[in-house]
Amino acid sequence: MRNLIAAWLALLLAAGISEAQPRARTTLDIYLVDVEGGNATLFVASSGASVLIDTGNPGAAASRDADRIMAAVKDAGLTQIDHLITTHWHGDHFGAMSELATRIPIKHFIDHGPTVQPQPASTAFLDGVYPSLYGKATRTIAQPGDQIKVAGLDWRIVTSGGKVTKAALRGAGKPNPLCRDFKPQEPDPTENAQSVGSVVTFGAFRVAHLGDLTWNKEFELMCPNNPIGTVDLFVVSHHGQPVSNAPVLAHALRARVALLNNGTRKGGQPDAMRVLHTSPGLEDIWQVHFSLLSGQEYTVPGVFIANTVDDQPLAMPIGATPAPSGPNVTPPPVHNGPAYWIKVSAQSDGTFTVTNQRNGFSKTYIAKERS
Repeated sequence: MRNLIAAWLALLLAAGISEAQPRARTTLDIYLVDVEGGNATLFVASSGASVLIDTGNPGAAASRDADRIMAAVKDAGLTQIDHLITTHWHGDHFGAMSELATRIPIKHFIDHGPTVQPQPASTAFLDGVYPSLYGKATRTIAQPGDQIKVAGLDWRIVTSGGKVTKAALRGAGKPNPLCRDFKPQEPDPTENAQSVGSVVTFGAFRVAHLGDLTWNKEFELMCPNNPIGTVDLFVVSHHGQPVSNAPVLAHALRARVALLNNGTRKGGQPDAMRVLHTSPGLEDIWQVHFSLLSGQEYTVPGVFIANTVDDQPLAMPIGATPAPSGPNVTPPPVHNGPAYWIKVSAQSDGTFTVTNQRNGFSKTYIAKERS
């Protein structure tokens, strides 16, 4: 009898331990973090492996943006960042890196190599701070065609350092008919054209994130043949600015959903939004911020916008607000209230759900056969 009671107690204890264990992750989770017109996108594979693309803004904003990234890290249950990809050396993409590195271990740093656009802030960072960070870990200078080893994902680098891949991904490589109508813009000598671009596949689900890649480089990547094929999710390039997001890329990808990591006064201009809204097969655009630059013609319904503005106007103008320019531009409205992310949870069959943290609104996109 004593042995029987002991056996039952052991079974009950085992059951209690089993119930206390966290459920195994089954989805690829993607967090588009609000870093006020910069970029920070966290990927967490079903295996638990993590990739962070970019770390937001520098200076006084670094602590704020590190806080916001860490909120997503905590929600995902991470204790380290396995891979950090810095798309290019503009402050809104690497600015909070050193601050973030004081909060959580970063194991692998990935970038395109030296800057082609030296500036005091990036030079100081690359010459001093950055080596001290990757010196405690590992560093890779990415090349188009590289595969980043992330358990559970097929992670391919398609652009880096001004070069593009011509090796087609599975199911891709067909001629791109949009190439014949392409009209080039002025050459871009800046860091934007150097962006590290990624295409990530999880089973039947595919997402493209190309950093701030600009118009002419998009043509080089996508013509004469399309090496990416189609995707389910497009993390819109360059915050949704019209110096990027050429139809030769945005329309050829045929994304079902576009995610716009913009600011209140950065990205979302009508020329870029027109391209996105007319993309074949597009079902929805989700925005990290309400854009003052879109006006009523090109904004999206509020349920798809994660963050509004602190100083809410009584009425939204019908016409788009022109993007400010020049040396004496007043700064954009500062959003110091709660910052909300957009989260994507993708299943390996291609079904995915997008959620607006601000209002809890979710929409599920049932898997379709890829064209």
